[in-house]
Amino acid sequence: MTEFVDADAVLEPTLQNVLDQTTLKWIFVGGKGGVGKTTCSCSLAVQLAGVRESVLIISTDPAHNLSDAFRQKFSKHPSLVNGFTNLYAMEVDPTPDLSEVEGLEGEQGGFLADISTSIPGIDEAMSFAEVMKQARSAAPGAAARFPTTLEKGLSKLISLKDSFGGMLSGVSRMMGAGGPGGEDMIDQMLGKVEQLKRVVEEVNSQFKNDELTTFVCVCIPEFLSLYETERLIQELAKFEIDSRNIVINQVIFPEEVGSSRLLAARVRMQQKYLDQFYDLYEDFHIVCLPLLEEEVRGPEALRAFSQHLLQPYQAPPAQQQDGAGSAGGGSNSLVEEMRRQVEEQRERIQELEAELKAAKGS
Repeated sequence: MTEFVDADAVLEPTLQNVLDQTTLKWIFVGGKGGVGKTTCSCSLAVQLAGVRESVLIISTDPAHNLSDAFRQKFSKHPSLVNGFTNLYAMEVDPTPDLSEVEGLEGEQGGFLADISTSIPGIDEAMSFAEVMKQARSAAPGAAARFPTTLEKGLSKLISLKDSFGGMLSGVSRMMGAGGPGGEDMIDQMLGKVEQLKRVVEEVNSQFKNDELTTFVCVCIPEFLSLYETERLIQELAKFEIDSRNIVINQVIFPEEVGSSRLLAARVRMQQKYLDQFYDLYEDFHIVCLPLLEEEVRGPEALRAFSQHLLQPYQAPPAQQQDGAGSAGGGSNSLVEEMRRQVEEQRERIQELEAELKAAKGS
């Protein structure tokens, strides 16, 4: 029996599919800088906490923002987020102390730390080694924020395995001329390196399993962000990492424009790129989030904003300026307030000009 698929059918514009897939262990949220990755990852973690027994949100970015988003200080150890009973957060050092992580002592740890700085991807590998160590005992589900240099990081991480051969031979040559106990030191170091290699292989295996891992791309409706998102999705496909959700943030909806010509121009510009997103990614779940007047900070604000990930945002109609000159609500209020201030300044200038004219005539 032949089945026909509606070519005009559009996938649900929400992240409900992420919540419904209970097998997911790693949910990465990434994109170019300044598009709202932190807000989106925290909002997704809040929603996951409502359907999972335990959730751990992790930042591996040097510029940690989880503490700012939740208004709570976090460290490299999982901490319970205020206002939740099953949501934890941690900020992983992207350049951890290798001697501490690998358990080497004294000169051995320092030596490995020195030579390993030349290995491509070592920082990313050690970050994920620490993440996996914590995740095994912390939470079955995780929403992680990736570094902004995601493509480069993934490439380094996946190619790290091939770099060990040269490093091991280099270690052997450098340590071969050592004093008594040198062979034991080499054996111990090689053992630690093999442990790290197994961790990297486990990371690679889990990341390529679409039952365990998916990647949510965050962007804004502008040319550069569209271009970077396409590059990112191509890189994810190259490394066999599942990606089927795109969050387009900072969208200005036509209903909120009111009489603002500036906002109307921005809407037209954004709509051009929104159309391109829908054309390019018709097999993706595309979620549009609104541009807000204020930052989304604190557990309650994140709870409210996270609802837009599951229910498409419905923009309220902009209120036009009334006879008294009061400003309307929504995105239009800021523009109307600025217009009011400009009008007051014009009136003040006219008054000053009249006073100046009168002074000249006297």
